[in-house]
Amino acid sequence: MLMKMVGLMILTLASIASNVAEAQASSEALAETYKSDFQRPKGPVPGLDEENPRKQSVIKLGYMLFFDPRISSSGSLSCASCHNPALGWEDGLALGHGHGMKKLPRHTPTILNLGYSEAEAFFWDGRAESLEAQALGPIEAAGEMNMPLDQMVRTLESIKGYDVLFKQAFGDGKVTKEQVGKALADYQRTIVSKDAPFDLWLKGDKNAIGESAKRGFVLFNEKANCAVCHSGWRFTDDGFHNIGIGDDDVGRAKVLDFEILRHAFKTPTLRNIDLRAPYFHDGSAATLEDVIELYDKGGNKDSPSLSSEVRQLNLTGREKKDLVNFLKTLTSKDNGIVIPTLPKK
Repeated sequence: MLMKMVGLMILTLASIASNVAEAQASSEALAETYKSDFQRPKGPVPGLDEENPRKQSVIKLGYMLFFDPRISSSGSLSCASCHNPALGWEDGLALGHGHGMKKLPRHTPTILNLGYSEAEAFFWDGRAESLEAQALGPIEAAGEMNMPLDQMVRTLESIKGYDVLFKQAFGDGKVTKEQVGKALADYQRTIVSKDAPFDLWLKGDKNAIGESAKRGFVLFNEKANCAVCHSGWRFTDDGFHNIGIGDDDVGRAKVLDFEILRHAFKTPTLRNIDLRAPYFHDGSAATLEDVIELYDKGGNKDSPSLSSEVRQLNLTGREKKDLVNFLKTLTSKDNGIVIPTLPKK
């Protein structure tokens, strides 16, 4: 009798092991079908020839300007004040802080990989039609750096050390707002995330990410429906969607007044996502787990403009954990950024 029971236990364990192996093989086969959708592009960032000596000078100028607080009216805020390299090029706050340390109405978005954007619509609401316009916008915005662009030009002209930098970049020492926008935009084009564990897995390293993350990748593309908006190697479709957060901010509809765009915001990249808490345009999700909970229940608030892709998911506890583990594989170890020695007057 004892031998029979032992035999049954062995058969049961063997059956369980076989089922687990089959499930894992099935998951891996599904993962293979999606891998090609997330391959990083080869070659330089569009519009950025870093080998060109003149372009290198433009980038160097943009690098200086990005970290220079003198292009704000208070002399205390730089682009890097809100876009901190150590925080995934965000600021770690639920809502950004601008001139006079007053809270801004939205969370600071990352500038990571913006040079690869295929859409001519930047910021949460897409109000800037180019990376150059995006670079200048916060400088002159009263709530942000509060520096009129003409005054910015006069300030930079008064700093003798910028003469050489502008001459190297643009052929003369003249300072214009267009040149400032171009320099800042080209510097931002160099801000590109390196290969993350997920990329190494795509390239064939089977041990680069764990089994839970591999299951999460399949969920990301199937049951959880994340890839419908977070598509491509940057994990964004550069589109605008109402995901049911339920606040009063009308988002994209403030720029284009269509009912379907009410409360719609630009899909953020998921690269280096676990460095960039809190989340959403209003900073209302403190953790990745909170983000997944919102999507799992189909948003906080229904509305006529709610995206048709947002619906109750009924994810299990393990599935939620697998998704979080997958998202964490999208963070790369990027080169540290050295704060520049700024030009002196």
